[in-house]
Amino acid sequence: MDRQVGGRVRPLVVCDLDGTLVDSRRDLAQSTNRLLAAYGAGPLDEQAVVRMVGDGAATLVARAFQAADLPVPREALGRFLDIYAGHLLDHTLPYDGVAESLDALSRVATLAILTNKPRALSESILRGLGLAAYFRDVLGGDGPHARKPDPGGLAQLMATFKVGVEDTLLVGDSVVDVRTARAASAPLALVRYGFGFGDIPAGELTGREHIVETPRDLVALVAGHGF
Repeated sequence: MDRQVGGRVRPLVVCDLDGTLVDSRRDLAQSTNRLLAAYGAGPLDEQAVVRMVGDGAATLVARAFQAADLPVPREALGRFLDIYAGHLLDHTLPYDGVAESLDALSRVATLAILTNKPRALSESILRGLGLAAYFRDVLGGDGPHARKPDPGGLAQLMATFKVGVEDTLLVGDSVVDVRTARAASAPLALVRYGFGFGDIPAGELTGREHIVETPRDLVALVAGHGF
């Protein structure tokens, strides 16, 4: 890999997956409701489930059972992962412009994924949508590092690709990504179109974040290394 582009260090762009590259809301909600139905509970509203997403599958399952006023069965996480694995791509699609933007970004930056979703499921989604070839590494929430917002996964990627924090951009859509970037003292691009953006608490943003309206805007930011 050429570590320089135009005489400068090749930047590292680390992307979240759900809500940043792909719209997975319906499959996550329907899989969650299939799990609850297996224990006799009624379905939750899709948007309610979406607000539970972001901190990993175990937390999603725990929040769903709490919302259903049921204790969490010991086997519930494994059962959810089995259900979801069979429905990863029923409705999940890349956001408009993501594939083209990743193609352009891969020419000027090293791309990686940092998600709290399990790695195998993340890789299956990327392969199924034809996006896997753009990424040099995928770190999931089941890796040896702590899940986001702990900065360990981001630090691991920077070490792997020998890129300093000043040349690393985290791209996400949620408060989890905000706190991850802050913990790592890394630049952050937040995608306004993502399903987590609207739930970022008031006062959480400092004004130093780059707010990206479309995936194509991210290309311009990285190409100019404006972070």
